[in-house]
Amino acid sequence: MSQNKKIPMRPVSIIGVGCTPFGKSDSSIIDLAIQSSVEAINSANVKYDDIQSIYLGNFVGERLANQGSLGAMLADRLDISDIPATKTEGACASGGIAFRHAFLTIALGLYDFVLATGVEKMTSSSTPDVTAALATAGDMEMEMYAGLTFPGAFAMIMASHMQKYGTTREQIASVSVKNHRNGTNNPNAMFQKEINVEDVITSREISEPIRLFDCPPISDGAASVLLCPTEIAKNFVNNPVNILGSGHASGPISLSGMNDLTSFSATAIAANEAYAMSGLRAEDIDVIEVHDCFSIAEIIALEDLGFFNKGEGGPATESGITALNGKYPTNPSGGLIAKGHPVGATGIAQIYELTKQLQGLSTNQTNDPETALAHNLGGIGALSTVHILGKTNGTK
Repeated sequence: MSQNKKIPMRPVSIIGVGCTPFGKSDSSIIDLAIQSSVEAINSANVKYDDIQSIYLGNFVGERLANQGSLGAMLADRLDISDIPATKTEGACASGGIAFRHAFLTIALGLYDFVLATGVEKMTSSSTPDVTAALATAGDMEMEMYAGLTFPGAFAMIMASHMQKYGTTREQIASVSVKNHRNGTNNPNAMFQKEINVEDVITSREISEPIRLFDCPPISDGAASVLLCPTEIAKNFVNNPVNILGSGHASGPISLSGMNDLTSFSATAIAANEAYAMSGLRAEDIDVIEVHDCFSIAEIIALEDLGFFNKGEGGPATESGITALNGKYPTNPSGGLIAKGHPVGATGIAQIYELTKQLQGLSTNQTNDPETALAHNLGGIGALSTVHILGKTNGTK
């Protein structure tokens, strides 16, 4: 983290974004990546042969879509195959890592135009096959071969938070209620129907205390962003969004390695790095996208990121503080729970939503935000990225 203060880094901006609808798609995994990439490039008014590098986030393409080499394939299909194309894999944080690398290569002066895309194709596979594929993000030798699944892991995490802090089932359910409400206005969201607390706590049991509506749906989708140095960003678009801070950390990959089941150390470390780089604190952030892979994960993320003290995330959510008109509007896109969770695309889809928020163009627009934070989590807290964005000519 201290190295970022010593190495000269030039400012970087987002000049183009693209996102496919999330849900069940007839498109192939590469066609999804092409769709979002073309939208991002065209919205940036950049020539295809200006792009100097591609980072593509994907987790289980080889296993669920029978396709590897996705970075090179995307470059080839965009007819820019002479450039370096790198696939990044960090479980559900694969997209956030792709974005992080795209940012760093420009910040350090290696390239001027870099495309970051995240993609996943999941709905063509059975639920058991998807569950088994996602389980590879855990520690097979220590836990997964013994039968642990991600719903089972987060069920233990949820039960621990309820026991340690008195967080109620209704408070946790309010995360899903809020995110489904937000999803109703997002045309790219898989679920666009409101639910209530009773719907959540009486939905089908997945792994007690987790219920069906505490979980994100299996989804297909892709998202892309195009980055360039801030000093030339306005040559291409009138409303670029600046990257103010970036953090990336790893943590224990297994439940048995965690000192506290109610906190992910990788999130806190990545957040501290991003805050230090940006010069901002949690209270300076106007709109947030966090990794709600289960409803309890949103509450824990908000606490680990410093928006609430430990144990206060549940009551805060229930009281409306994280609603669109609250102090800390969280997951205006609908989050993973309502928008969908094509795992490789999730981290960049968060950036897509927050870019639209800072440009005043979101379908769930919050009240004139100037700063935004994206949090992407991989595995059971094994990896985390945190990025802080700022509105051009208007950061706090």
